[in-house]
Amino acid sequence: MESAVAFLSIARTPRGNPRRGFTIIELLVVLAIIGILSVIVIVTQSSFNKTLTLANSAYDVALVIRSAETYGLGSRATGVDANAGYGIHLSSSTQDALTLFADTYPGPSDTSCYGLPIEGADAPDAKPGNCADDTVDGGPDEDITTFNLGNGIYFSDFCADVADSWQCVSDDGSTLSSLDIVFSRPNADTRMSINGAYDADFPVTAACIALTSLNGGERFVSVSNAGQITANSASCP
Repeated sequence: MESAVAFLSIARTPRGNPRRGFTIIELLVVLAIIGILSVIVIVTQSSFNKTLTLANSAYDVALVIRSAETYGLGSRATGVDANAGYGIHLSSSTQDALTLFADTYPGPSDTSCYGLPIEGADAPDAKPGNCADDTVDGGPDEDITTFNLGNGIYFSDFCADVADSWQCVSDDGSTLSSLDIVFSRPNADTRMSINGAYDADFPVTAACIALTSLNGGERFVSVSNAGQITANSASCP
């Protein structure tokens, strides 16, 4: 009987050292894998955040333009003017902001970008303005708000399509320095001016705005003369 018990005791004893754990090499391999995965996650998350911030800024710019369209087509009252158009102003000298303004100056006239109704300048639907932001020259147009980009994002370029020919600030020898995009009822067509002047004979039929991040990447916002606003255009010409 004692021999049988002794045999069972020997059989149940594990071979080798029962307290054996991980070796240093195994621990180092595991730590290396964890480190590599952590770096991949951090880099991927950082890149995603940069892309998301730039995309959000492009949508914010499109939203400001959409606000101008809503105000203009909705005939939002400003001061004593009930028929003023609303627009946004971009300047090559201010690359981190755009302005939302009410086009209230000068008064209605037959030479303005809106023209005059049959009843003349005193008609209820006569519109003031010249389809450009005059506050940049000390004029009395009303600036509603200034939208600042921030987060290392800036307007790297903007372009205008005039008579089927694109002009961009970044072009060699370009004279383009400002862009105004204005909306006014009842005509849903967009009126766009370059360098503070609207030209009915050679109207701007489309515009494109390029946003660039200091961390890398670009996004493009386009506006057509039919009022279509796109925050994820493929590129500017």
